[in-house]
Amino acid sequence: MSDQSILKLVEYGVETGLLPEMEKTYATNLLLDLMQQDAIDFEAYEPSDKDIDLVEVLDELLDEAAQKGIIEDSITYRDLFDAKLMNCLMPRPSEVQREFDKRYERSPQDATNWFYKLSQNSNYIRRDRIAKDERWTADSPYGEIELSINLSKPEKDPKAIAAAKNAPQSSYPKCQLCFENEGYAGRVNHPGRSNHRIIRIEVNRSPWGFQYSPYVYYNEHCIVFNSKHVPMAINHDTFVKLFDFIDLFPHYFLGSNADLPIVGGSILSHDHFQGGHHDFPMAKAPMEETFKLKGFEDLEAGIVAWPMSVIRLRGIDRSRIIAAADHILDVWRSYTDEAASIIAHDGQPHNTITPISRKRDGQYELDLVLRCNITSEEHPMGVFHPHAQWHHIKKENIGLIEVMGLAVLPARLKQEMSDLKQAMLKGEDIHAIPALALHADWADEIKEKYADINADNIDQIIHDEIGIVFTHVLEDAGVYKTDAAGREAFHRLIAAL
Repeated sequence: MSDQSILKLVEYGVETGLLPEMEKTYATNLLLDLMQQDAIDFEAYEPSDKDIDLVEVLDELLDEAAQKGIIEDSITYRDLFDAKLMNCLMPRPSEVQREFDKRYERSPQDATNWFYKLSQNSNYIRRDRIAKDERWTADSPYGEIELSINLSKPEKDPKAIAAAKNAPQSSYPKCQLCFENEGYAGRVNHPGRSNHRIIRIEVNRSPWGFQYSPYVYYNEHCIVFNSKHVPMAINHDTFVKLFDFIDLFPHYFLGSNADLPIVGGSILSHDHFQGGHHDFPMAKAPMEETFKLKGFEDLEAGIVAWPMSVIRLRGIDRSRIIAAADHILDVWRSYTDEAASIIAHDGQPHNTITPISRKRDGQYELDLVLRCNITSEEHPMGVFHPHAQWHHIKKENIGLIEVMGLAVLPARLKQEMSDLKQAMLKGEDIHAIPALALHADWADEIKEKYADINADNIDQIIHDEIGIVFTHVLEDAGVYKTDAAGREAFHRLIAAL
């Protein structure tokens, strides 16, 4: 019987503030219904002196649900069901909004602190999985960069893949960013969002949503998204939205992926931004040189000392920064410099911008990262995309988070790097190991570079060398290289502004 687990979960809800004391019986009955159980013995509950381990309690209930045949025993079905279990403890969306607004009157940071904790306690942010992510820092010529191997997104299990093939196609919700996800039970090809809550805010005089990413790549990783399912676009309204948000939440930054394939984000079909309470390496990078932007001499403008090509604008008047950003975007959209491999248009547009906004020392700051998604025979995946020699580590698009200096590396690297280290310590021929052959040339270079590789230093060596690869990836993605020729080409653009 699941009596102890149900009552323990309800107690967890009360302890974490998800559930008022007076709603314990109500929540218990909701859980009984999900567990297909008719009754429960409240008197038999034995509270523990230890903190309740949410994952442990949920696993007990999921195991029983699988034994009863309520769910299939696979990660996809377990995830769908545990979101329903947690929803039994959750306040309604209007109650969440009311509490958020009340706390916002005290301070924006008080409101976000509370909502972030709610998103964690509800298991919408799965802290146990995020804790498995590998994170480290590495030195680079541009300052310290951040790296992570993402392990928090569960792999699709075979049962779910097979079921998804046979499942009827649905366009509801249209994507994972739509408001319709709030409370949605999910299905084999769409995550369960029963325990999901959205804060309503106003951005650019229109209704938008504010939530946290369930995967939290960095501190308080939030997503800000249009209430309508409309495509992403980088234009004047984009800059207004960015500044509207940081006026609402001045302790957060907010940025947008670019609006074109290759250099854009993973969900281009829904207008959205990503932000949070994190100081990224790019934000820490200084301006290596400043310049006067014609017509905007009241603003500070400069080139950021960063492997990607970044123009930073700074000032106290947001309207002036927005006007300057409009001007730079307009020029860049139509700017061609064949000597620098930059082609604005060849039947389709190629130039766009990744913008990031923040407040610093009483001023508004806007970073405009120049992007170009042109391809060539030599670089069919993108001239300003990770080049083939780095694909063994990173071949995916360089989106907003990576642009700012945090590598989100694929989960496959955890096992591959573990196996590679063992093979190197044993002196094995990496080229002869099929699962590691893609890393073989890189491993040879590492062995030539270090006179002594041993069990005590190999972890640090591999972390440092991955950091070097990621630095090269960012350099590949920069439309203007940081060498003399690249800076000369960058100056040609500055002169055209």
